[in-house]
Amino acid sequence: MAPGAARRARRRPRRVSPAGARPRAAEDWWWERLAPSGSGFHLLQSDSMLLVLPGPGPARARVQRRNARRAQRLPLPGPRAPAAWPEAEPEAQRGPDPGWGDRIPMEILVQIFGVLVAAEGPVPFLGRAARVCRRWHEAASQPELWHTVTLAPPVAGRPAKGGAKAEKKFLASLERFMPHRFSQLQSLTLLHWKCQVQAVLKLASEFCPRLTFLKLSDCHGVAPDTLVMLSKACPQLHSLDLQHSTVESAAVVSFLEEVGSRMHRLWLTYSSQTTAILGTLLGSCPQLRVLEVGTGISCSTTPLQLPVEALQKGCPQLQVLRLLNLAWLPKPAGRGTALGPGFPGLQELCLASSTYNFVSNEVLGRLLHGSPGLRLLDLRGCARITPAGLYHLPCQELEQLYLGLYGLSDRLTLAKEGSALLTQKWYRTLRELDLSGQGFSEKDLEQALAAFRGSHLVLCSLNLRGTRVTAGTISSVISSCPGLAYLNLESCRCLPRGLKRAYRGQEEVQRCLEQLLTSPPSPS
Repeated sequence: MAPGAARRARRRPRRVSPAGARPRAAEDWWWERLAPSGSGFHLLQSDSMLLVLPGPGPARARVQRRNARRAQRLPLPGPRAPAAWPEAEPEAQRGPDPGWGDRIPMEILVQIFGVLVAAEGPVPFLGRAARVCRRWHEAASQPELWHTVTLAPPVAGRPAKGGAKAEKKFLASLERFMPHRFSQLQSLTLLHWKCQVQAVLKLASEFCPRLTFLKLSDCHGVAPDTLVMLSKACPQLHSLDLQHSTVESAAVVSFLEEVGSRMHRLWLTYSSQTTAILGTLLGSCPQLRVLEVGTGISCSTTPLQLPVEALQKGCPQLQVLRLLNLAWLPKPAGRGTALGPGFPGLQELCLASSTYNFVSNEVLGRLLHGSPGLRLLDLRGCARITPAGLYHLPCQELEQLYLGLYGLSDRLTLAKEGSALLTQKWYRTLRELDLSGQGFSEKDLEQALAAFRGSHLVLCSLNLRGTRVTAGTISSVISSCPGLAYLNLESCRCLPRGLKRAYRGQEEVQRCLEQLLTSPPSPS
């Protein structure tokens, strides 16, 4: 026999796949390689991962379907095919694979849902998750996930007929799931309810015993007995937000009288009835922490008379006072009347306004003479306040100071000196400073901002829009404040072209410094 033939005879014949047999899939190869039969492990496949878990695990759905098809396959006609290789016995039939979501313990699933709810809120996530399967529906229905809820009709803003029909339909849904999910609800917000707000508040009084915060925005038709009923059914309710809603003053007065000393926070929109509400507030809510009164779209031309001394006596625990875009003036104290006790715990005072106001140094002194711990002072639009009046305030650790004049500086005679008094007093603690639109001179601003030299690490926001600050002063401030993350230089007439804009982020502020150092000086 020739050598070549002998070699071919000694070769091992290749294994030929049986006729009609299907090639082995990659999934079967991984399954047998990573979790062979009898090893005590099984594979769990999800959308983007393959896990090896201990235990026998459920039977593979793909293997079951393949074995069922092979059992039903009829023999092919013609000559008999070669005998197939022996196959392993099929695994025990354990039913269809329920999926990895059903294997997660209920406690872990609720914790996962809780993380998502904390980031995005319970609506609409929990409603969508409840439609996945029965187990997810059970997890999404746990009351501990429904702490904060915002409810609004789905067709808000449409014609009255369509809105009323949508509110009734939504109310029927609330009647079904509120008894099972809202038992631990703490914060409830109702938006754009025109017809059924009474029914929703009645449901809340029945099924939300732990409610602490209620907000009604653009809601109409709230009766006095509804708020009183809610305050009695929810003994922990201490915060009420009624801004931009139509609520009778009698309803608010009755609510404040019923809640009494447990009232902590109150938001109102100014109207002709605000004076009566404030009168009740002074005598019934000594534990009030936050009071905010703002204006709606249609501003009232009648200024609000604020009894400053009576407010200090009636609400000594006040920490936040906001009178936003509101024309107000302090109630005359009378001759020989001593100053009130002040607000010892006041941390934020906001009197920002875009219209005329009556806030002066004397009024500000009456408000803050007993507030040494003030941290935020917002006086935007208060053109009568001077740096000398601010310098004599008892606040020693002010962190945020806003003195911007937006759209008002053209019609006013502004002070050109005194900005240095502000920075000399608070340069150690100031994090945000707004001098937009002020008329301080170049030299005065240079002296004021020179107080931040010496590696000042606290200042992070500086608004100099429309001022006469110079390039050298800005370069010095940026070099001394490496933490500066916001710088507004819009409409600064003394700066070179191309630099008059707002810079957001530390990288942009540093690029501004490089441009200032390389650009030619601006012509005077």
